[in-house]
Amino acid sequence: MKKLNKFLICFTIAVFTVISCTDKLDLAPVSQISNASFWKAETDATGGLYGMYARFRSLEQDLYYLGEMRSQTLGNGVAGNYQNELEMFYNTLTASSSMPNWKAFYTVIHDANLILKFVPDIAFASEDNRNSLLAQAHTMRALCYFVMVRTWGDLPLVDQPTLGYDVAAVQRERTSKADIFTFIKKDINDAIALFPDNSIPAGRLTFSKPAANALKGQIYLWTAKKENGGNADLTAALEALNSVKTGDIDLLTDYAKIFDYSNKGNKEVIFAVHHADVETGDLQPYNHMWLYPAYIPATIDNETKEILKGSNGYSVLEVEKHVQAQFTDDDTRKNASYRVIYSYPSGVKTYYSSIVYKYHGTLINGLRYWYDDKIVLRYGDVLLMIAEAKNGLGQDPTPEMELVRKRAYGTNYSSHVFVSGTKEQNDAAILKERLFETAFEGTYWWDLLRFGKAFELVPSLATKVGQNYLELWPIVQSTLSLEPNVKQNPGY
Repeated sequence: MKKLNKFLICFTIAVFTVISCTDKLDLAPVSQISNASFWKAETDATGGLYGMYARFRSLEQDLYYLGEMRSQTLGNGVAGNYQNELEMFYNTLTASSSMPNWKAFYTVIHDANLILKFVPDIAFASEDNRNSLLAQAHTMRALCYFVMVRTWGDLPLVDQPTLGYDVAAVQRERTSKADIFTFIKKDINDAIALFPDNSIPAGRLTFSKPAANALKGQIYLWTAKKENGGNADLTAALEALNSVKTGDIDLLTDYAKIFDYSNKGNKEVIFAVHHADVETGDLQPYNHMWLYPAYIPATIDNETKEILKGSNGYSVLEVEKHVQAQFTDDDTRKNASYRVIYSYPSGVKTYYSSIVYKYHGTLINGLRYWYDDKIVLRYGDVLLMIAEAKNGLGQDPTPEMELVRKRAYGTNYSSHVFVSGTKEQNDAAILKERLFETAFEGTYWWDLLRFGKAFELVPSLATKVGQNYLELWPIVQSTLSLEPNVKQNPGY
């Protein structure tokens, strides 16, 4: 852990110096002097690797926006909202909207491509060390392309670093999403084959074989249900997800402890993004989901005052009431995920707002900072993906659903026993369980698309049934103006 922190501080500067970026897909022309001087020793390779993780951390807000905002689990906060967030959760995006683009993702891919190009020729003390670095780069590249292909569909495929300016290299046409998925699958399978063992590094802040298997499960579940992969891909997903169980993984008995700042790197975590005081800024956009001091009512009870102590947020996002209504009071995930704020004008209990309590940060010198590690892959999510894959194959998803619900409801589980029904009934139950289990973690939009329920369950899409082009995002105008070979997605 100390080694990782040291590299994240010291090598990020070096790597950012080595890797300069253009606006053309962020395919960075790296100077010949830098290449000659940097990619020579194992320490250079390790520095490049941790630079890749540091740059990936800068994508956190985009990852949340792309994976959750359009699902309308969050809505307008008491301080109003940023226009780009309104357009996302009301699904009114256009090419001119201020929203995430693929620029930063290609920068991380460029980091991975540099590692995959230069590391094979560097002398390592151990071949296992070399293979681990290569495996992590393959996993990162697969993850970035997986996020992008679900967001924009066809993509420019870049599998080599740009080492000098060449218009043909930086202005590419889009490759079909079918070929992109073929590339992603090869990357993740290559990663799994390269990891020397099944261990998970301390802190769980870098990729491991269990993390790669968890990601493979996600990828193959998606292609099984969205890209005509069928039972073959469901079987591959199930095999990969079951392999995660062989790692040093466990389901915590206390759901809230998964996200507790003082319990980082716990055994439910498979892969997380590092945050710490001094080293990084706040985990985005969770500070948007907390109340700014000026917006805290004077008439709140003492328990709420304690919860909001050190409040340092923005008051621009809150939990939508249609989401709140689906949680039961005996579900321990409710209070661990969000809190309702009531005021008492004239002594009358009155709904005021809500905050996302998951990833609620820590107090430093009396102020709240969101220095939580952002969990990207965890075991509770894996169990529900196993249930999903099993149900798709006609197998009984009860064992995994029981594990998740028993943890959630504790002594009240007898009132929430899962009873297996038809495939359709089970799918509906699994999707709802995913809402409760992974609420506000940045994945629910993907879930809705994978289950084919976005137009049914997202209020802002209810009047747009049949407009399936809305499943993809528009490509922002700034990208189109820089990339003449890239054409806009249909419908936008």
